[in-house]
Amino acid sequence: MIKEIIVVEGKNDSKRLKSFFDVETIETNGLALNRETIDLIKQLNESRGVILFLDPDSPGEKIRNRLNQEIANLKNAFILKQDARTSKKVGIEHASKETLEEALNNLISYGEFKDSISIEEFYLLGLKGNDDSSILRDKVSKHFHIGKCNSKTMFKRLNMLGISYDDIVKVIK
Repeated sequence: MIKEIIVVEGKNDSKRLKSFFDVETIETNGLALNRETIDLIKQLNESRGVILFLDPDSPGEKIRNRLNQEIANLKNAFILKQDARTSKKVGIEHASKETLEEALNNLISYGEFKDSISIEEFYLLGLKGNDDSSILRDKVSKHFHIGKCNSKTMFKRLNMLGISYDDIVKVIK
């Protein structure tokens, strides 16, 4: 039994999670997320806790960003696109039980922006500005379970999580 309510994008995501876990879900209906649903998520987060488990695509990231900005202390579960895809679609509904379990066992919550790593250190690590920066970002994002992200999003997430330069060096080396 998962204590928290899991926020997903649609009914197929809910079905998939419920086929493996004893869980309650709320569906955002994709980008059609409305004020009523946001208010309900906020209320449930205060009483039971909420996990955002959204698709690893652009609409999923938009929903995740909006909810994390409007509601404090949400937990976030991430999966990679390659772990949740068919030949035509990407989403939670296509992920294996093992992928879903791993994501739910590695939840992250964003705190306040702490400046745990400077932009200079970010460049020094090669996470931006080099030919292999994308490969390094993939390695770091996978290790810290923060989802695939571009350099701007990664810099923000690393700082929100308080991940230091030394923490990242250990992963890259």
